[in-house]
Amino acid sequence: MDSGIGLLAATAAVRRLRPDADLVLSLDPDGMPWGPRTTEDLTTRALAVADAAAAHRPDALIIGCNTATVHALPALRARLEPGIPVVGTVPAIKPAVAGGGPVAIWATPATTGSPYQRGLIEEFADGVRVAEVPCWGLAEAVEHADEAAIDAAVAAAAALTPDDVTTVVLGCTHYELVADRIRAAVRTTGAGPLALRGSAGAVAAQALRRLGERPAPEAPAGGTLTVILSGREGTLPASALHYPEGRLLPSAGPLADRH
Repeated sequence: MDSGIGLLAATAAVRRLRPDADLVLSLDPDGMPWGPRTTEDLTTRALAVADAAAAHRPDALIIGCNTATVHALPALRARLEPGIPVVGTVPAIKPAVAGGGPVAIWATPATTGSPYQRGLIEEFADGVRVAEVPCWGLAEAVEHADEAAIDAAVAAAAALTPDDVTTVVLGCTHYELVADRIRAAVRTTGAGPLALRGSAGAVAAQALRRLGERPAPEAPAGGTLTVILSGREGTLPASALHYPEGRLLPSAGPLADRH
């Protein structure tokens, strides 16, 4: 679940680990973007999106959105667990600071400076300098596959990024869809190439662990795909096919009742 196509990063990671997995994607095009909303409003919308997914009786629910995890994770777990394990998406601060160099966290304005993100920095930074970079309009630009707006938003965030960082944490799942463009835009004075840290792979692996499942990338493809748009069954937004993660998914019909 996510407000929009930011969930493609985690979805593609799950698909690579388990090509046979049946997937239900619950998006909220009627309410996107979630970032500017109040915590109460965002939580209400996130619960509605989660309920739409839960109606299909999934084995687990991945919150494919950092902002929703920051603001709505407790409410979502209270609503769905223990029946449906809920896996949140956390900015990859801990592995980023392990490299020892200065780190920048690119995130939505709602996540940047939030007590949740500040708490992660305090817990894991361990003396490493961390710069929080608000990325105005980038998630929305990625959502609509607006090339000019993506370039402008990436350039603006790059201008706010200290030039000595060695790692950029992608603190919004939408950003993982344009990782190569972010890497090209950030000019650093540090030795070696800039490292980017997303969360999709770790989130997919954690979901499998919560279910007691093992990765099986060699499994035959055939998992189905169901798309829910603000509670209504539909198809992937056309903008999803602009990205490799979207093109990886089948155009399959609704999930069959397996229970």
